[in-house]
Amino acid sequence: MSQFDPAKAKYISLVTFRKTGAEVRTPVWLAPMEGKHYVFSEQKAGKMKRLKNNPAIKMALCDVRGKILDETWLDGEARVIEDQDKIKQVYQCFNRKYGLVMRITDLISKLSGRYHQRAILEISLS
Repeated sequence: MSQFDPAKAKYISLVTFRKTGAEVRTPVWLAPMEGKHYVFSEQKAGKMKRLKNNPAIKMALCDVRGKILDETWLDGEARVIEDQDKIKQVYQCFNRKYGLVMRITDLISKLSGRYHQRAILEISLS
């Protein structure tokens, strides 16, 4: 079983856990920076509520629809980042990795008023 490199993955399946322990999988983009990995999400998304109750996560390589491409799962923890300077650096990492698609996503989010409703998650792998 090979271990995938999340820094190179276009999409990862991010697993968060309900209070019952049940897994919830969400395909997300992931950007690496300084040995950590970052994801952005709407602040009111279900995964944000689940992470407040339990910061444990796991992730695997997936496609845009969330289909798992490699059954190698990596464990870790996620926390919300509040530092605005760090958030700017994280967005620069997303822009480098996802290029024009990220910039278009940001533009659409800004036009719709959702950009400032995002939260940035920092993931530390075990």
